[in-house]
Amino acid sequence: MDLGLSGKRALVAAASSGLGYAIARDLAGQGAVVAMASRTLGRIEEAGHRIRREVEDAVVFPVVCDVTDDASLRRWVDEAAAAMGGIDLAVANGGGPPAGTFADLGPDEWDTGYRLTLAPALSFARHVRPHLGRGASVLFMTSSSVKEPIPNLVLSNVFRAGVAALAKTLAIEWGGAGIRVNHLIPGRIATERLVELDTDTAARRGVPLADVERSVQADIALGRYGTPEEYANAAVFLLSDAAAYITGATLQVDGGLIRSVM
Repeated sequence: MDLGLSGKRALVAAASSGLGYAIARDLAGQGAVVAMASRTLGRIEEAGHRIRREVEDAVVFPVVCDVTDDASLRRWVDEAAAAMGGIDLAVANGGGPPAGTFADLGPDEWDTGYRLTLAPALSFARHVRPHLGRGASVLFMTSSSVKEPIPNLVLSNVFRAGVAALAKTLAIEWGGAGIRVNHLIPGRIATERLVELDTDTAARRGVPLADVERSVQADIALGRYGTPEEYANAAVFLLSDAAAYITGATLQVDGGLIRSVM
């Protein structure tokens, strides 16, 4: 299947590692020009070098951007659009908020959760919209918590649900301009973030990390964690022309972890 991505101009936030990196690499492999960003100069430059080494004729522009800083995000989006002559594909991505239960967290932690999760998605949408034309595609990434709340992650449960609602709303509001907006849910994908969450769970339970991993994988229909590449395959499809009649959709890449019907 021809995904129609050759020459497309893509923007991928938080792309120095994990899911963002996997998507940026896959897009470059499909022939897209990729502007990729992260908070740390060394990490994003190394990510760019890796893609150039691994993908023949890859065209990537690694730049420092803190997606939680509105001015930094606006500057990156505007400069990337100017350098590439526009934006066809945009992937909103960022780190997750701290763990904790409702009883554990006070107003300051809730403010932090908003600034780390929902606020960057709002800013990304606001700043990228002027650069999008008919046929453009936007992808928001959240968590399985928008379908089934995850214990000890109340901030993620609440604010990522807001990102999911934003994606659906923008699909409706921007559809008339020919801009597609979709929402992709990762299940338990083997990234640094997953190791952090599993390590925290192991510490709270007083058990080895391996025990937590075995317990979680037993609840996944396919019996294993997913890979970033498997997640990126779904992301790139939703961004591509092959998904030209898909908008306002929520797709989960979770190996059967989520048990809800809808």
